[in-house]
Amino acid sequence: MTQHRQQRTRTRRRTRTDPFRWTFADGSSPAAPHVASMTWRDGSFLNWPVDPDALRSHVPDELTLETYDGDAWLSVLPFVLTNAGIRGSPPIARTAVAELNARTYVRHRGDPGLFFFSIDVGSPLVAATVGRTTRLPVYHAHMRVGANDEGVAFSSTRSQTAVGARPRFDDDQSTARFSATYQPDGDVFTPEPGTLAHWLVERRRFYAAEENRGVLSGEIAHDPWPLQPATVTIDENTMFVANDLPAPTGDPVVYYCDELRMTGSIPRRLRDRR
Repeated sequence: MTQHRQQRTRTRRRTRTDPFRWTFADGSSPAAPHVASMTWRDGSFLNWPVDPDALRSHVPDELTLETYDGDAWLSVLPFVLTNAGIRGSPPIARTAVAELNARTYVRHRGDPGLFFFSIDVGSPLVAATVGRTTRLPVYHAHMRVGANDEGVAFSSTRSQTAVGARPRFDDDQSTARFSATYQPDGDVFTPEPGTLAHWLVERRRFYAAEENRGVLSGEIAHDPWPLQPATVTIDENTMFVANDLPAPTGDPVVYYCDELRMTGSIPRRLRDRR
């Protein structure tokens, strides 16, 4: 891990992500202004196959649950966002925050996207601000992240019983808990189209349900994910139970990403059907 971090520092690119360099599957370019920018660091993709019939009812009717080789997939992503803020803002106006999200994979009008069941962040201020401005299912959680030669140790305990609720500090009562240690275990690669890795990570639109009001849709932009195979030891994971989702069985398919700069739009409500 230490050698990898030194290499990251030497090779870090200083170019700014341009959201209009890439296109969606239908050939169109991003339509919404990308007002936020941030850098992903020290993150992992933990992915489990599940029966699509067990998951389909958890996805809004406006979206089509997507499958790969007959399986739907549920993922939990622990990572850290650094240098997060409004594009062009000075460093003093930016922040760093740990994040944990639970998601699956969908299509809308033929284009692949992510559907977020929950987004937990390690700052009550960030949770409140992002939740109010985006209406995404953002929760505050008590998080700890540490990295050394043994890997990245990440733990999260949600402090809110509902989006917008006052944070609590009685961690034993939380139903949304996660604790794991993960580390890269192979060379960096760029996922090839048609592979499971590409199917899981290379998606530029995201969706979430807005309670009693429909579906939110937003965009993200970044270069292709520089992934590595990874290993993980999961000590606790109640994120599927907390989101009332079917519980996967077996070991996850795991990837690691050291760093990636990205931009994002403010979500808007979908106004059209499939």
